[in-house]
Amino acid sequence: MSLANLVNAERVSLAFGTRILLDEVSLGLDNGDVVGVVGRNGDGKTTLLELLVGEREPDAGQVVRNRSASIGHLGQVEDFASGATVRDVVVGGRPDHVWAADAAKRAVVTHLLGELDLARPVAELSGGERRRVSLAAVLLAGHDLLVLDEPTNHLDVEVVDWLASHLNLLQAAGTAMLVVSHDRWFLDAVCTRVWEVHDAVVDAYDGGYAAYVLARAERVRQAAANEARRQNLLRKELAWLRRGPPARTSKPKFRIDAANVLIRDVPEARDTLQLKEFATTRLGKDVFDLEGVDYSLPDGRTLFRHLDWSIGPGDRIGIVGVNGSGKTTLLRLLAGELAPQHGRVKQGRTLRIGHLTQDAAAVARPGARARNGDGTPFAPPDRPDLGERVLESVQRLQRQVKLATGRESSASDLLEDFGFTGQRLVTRIGELSGGERRRLEFLRLLLSEPNVLLLDEPTNDLDIDTLTVIEDYLDGWPGTLVVVSHDRYFLERTCDVQYALMGDGSCVLLPGGVEEYLARRRTRTATPGQAAAAQARASAPDAARVRQARKDLARVESQLAKLGTQITDLHVRLSENAADYERLVALGAELDEALGRQQDLEETWLELAEQVGES
Repeated sequence: MSLANLVNAERVSLAFGTRILLDEVSLGLDNGDVVGVVGRNGDGKTTLLELLVGEREPDAGQVVRNRSASIGHLGQVEDFASGATVRDVVVGGRPDHVWAADAAKRAVVTHLLGELDLARPVAELSGGERRRVSLAAVLLAGHDLLVLDEPTNHLDVEVVDWLASHLNLLQAAGTAMLVVSHDRWFLDAVCTRVWEVHDAVVDAYDGGYAAYVLARAERVRQAAANEARRQNLLRKELAWLRRGPPARTSKPKFRIDAANVLIRDVPEARDTLQLKEFATTRLGKDVFDLEGVDYSLPDGRTLFRHLDWSIGPGDRIGIVGVNGSGKTTLLRLLAGELAPQHGRVKQGRTLRIGHLTQDAAAVARPGARARNGDGTPFAPPDRPDLGERVLESVQRLQRQVKLATGRESSASDLLEDFGFTGQRLVTRIGELSGGERRRLEFLRLLLSEPNVLLLDEPTNDLDIDTLTVIEDYLDGWPGTLVVVSHDRYFLERTCDVQYALMGDGSCVLLPGGVEEYLARRRTRTATPGQAAAAQARASAPDAARVRQARKDLARVESQLAKLGTQITDLHVRLSENAADYERLVALGAELDEALGRQQDLEETWLELAEQVGES
């Protein structure tokens, strides 16, 4: 194993009981690699990480680690020494004048720990605080390889943005990373490759999350095309058996026109006008009116001051803000669970509110005079008993959900979409994982047919495949949606507009979305000189576009290198088969195809290089 190579898995297999999680998987990590790991909950993402860092042994195969390489692991469970303080864990007990002299260390502590007292025992911290302490400690330890399992949990959108930038700096210095995350924006911002864990195998893709989605879609398209060709060959063979030899046919030459071909016939994710019309029919003209709302915490902090806000039928609103700015409190005010200290929150007369809270609890409740479509009073579902089985908990609802498109989704359809099949249908709710229980609560909430959804961090504990199912469902759901989330991909995917709680009692519209919020926050927290620089960055050419171009450029260069090796090999094989005419024809066709792909990639490289050069 070379010095640049950090860890290799060679034909690794692992099973739990009769279930095979990994089957002869081989992969490796080198210096500077940043790999995102995706897959459904329970498919083996965390297990793969534990194998690579040595916390679990495979049933077969081996994992080889570079003995001179330092590996840091952020697991899902924090394990601190008894009696340790935050200072002990994060900076090895060193006093402020020692560790704070390093600007990089100051940045990590400031962004992740904020006002947290370094002298506090970690045993007294909340789960979110303990998580941030663990992340800070791993980042400050100077490891060659960082293995991070859900590093964005308990971080607000501003800190997630900072973390992505910090990891990019570490990657530029040669640090390798392996990251499990459901945050697709984060994966796209930091990763140069993606590993998809599924069906006991690991598929590798070049590029970040967006490139992975395109590549996976292309693989599916190719598989469908191959199946269509196979079926066509079978039909031809049957016709030959019946009619005799068929006419000669030419073999079509395959060329990829990646994204445009894949999405040119796909409509917009949702018909906003149709959804608003349908929502108005269900809700009437009034949903929420906040008039002069004030709300302060017992410690004197003001969350809302003279807040006036009108939320209408079909509005899809995303809420961002730092932790503690009042996002959860706002949802509770809208739901009627809290009363403002001054002013009032007026609800429409026909509201049927579905409220998904952060503690994996979904609560559906009627508004003032909510009724079902047949005129009977709206009866929200009760909370399921932990001893109840999954199928039983939804069968009691016995409803079909009708979307704005006219499509109906039954309870059984939704159960399958949300990953509850086979044995999981008869599993007791108390035996479900946190992610599975959150999926079930969300599903039950949908079956209660609310016309208003209040979602508080709905992406917590959910895998990416489940998130795409929820997004697809919400695309056709006709109602008013208010989402609080640190997951900017989900927020921008499901909501039409974003608002920010700025921490000073105000709630402001963000025409520029999350990027505008981050620019505002940088300006607020910066010194005058830093504020001017932040303003300059905000008015500069699109930095996100340039960053993406650099990542795409690296991906294309990697693909060109692999293709060059393939072309060289084809030339060698042509020479070796000079006397075999049929083989020469087949190899020549492969070479033509490879050269065509090389030309396409070179043109893409030139376009990306121009974009990077313009920056």
